[in-house]
Amino acid sequence: MALTWAESYLGKVRASVGDTDTIFFVGARTVVLDEQGRLLLIQRSDNHRWAIPAGAMELGESMEDCAVRELWEETGLKATSLTPYAFYTAYTYTNDYGHTYQQVLMSFVVHTWEGELLRQTDESVDAGWFALDDLPGPKSFVLDEALADLETFNTTGRLVMK
Repeated sequence: MALTWAESYLGKVRASVGDTDTIFFVGARTVVLDEQGRLLLIQRSDNHRWAIPAGAMELGESMEDCAVRELWEETGLKATSLTPYAFYTAYTYTNDYGHTYQQVLMSFVVHTWEGELLRQTDESVDAGWFALDDLPGPKSFVLDEALADLETFNTTGRLVMK
């Protein structure tokens, strides 16, 4: 069962420091492409943007564990093979709630998974597979960069560091 925002580590930290201070957001993202090259996207329940599955780490998790859990919570799919391809530490952003975070994120490409796609979860109002040249909107601001960085990784074989 997924934790509520208030129960999550990040929710507890945010509650303890208030809404105005910048805090670290440590987490993971996943890019999942099916055998036809279509991208798995979720439509987030909080802002209704189309996004790749992602979220914050909980205490005791590794970034890989976080990626597997977030994919499962948001889609019902369990990653069985995944590879890190990008690591981000330099971005600071303010979300729709006015909370500012410096991100420390690892992006993973998921090679294999099991389970059936759930179109709705506690964190998503829709989900589906989309051709890369026909992605729905409005889309998450990180989507284009995540895909470009995966292309760079696939070309160079080197972890993208930003």
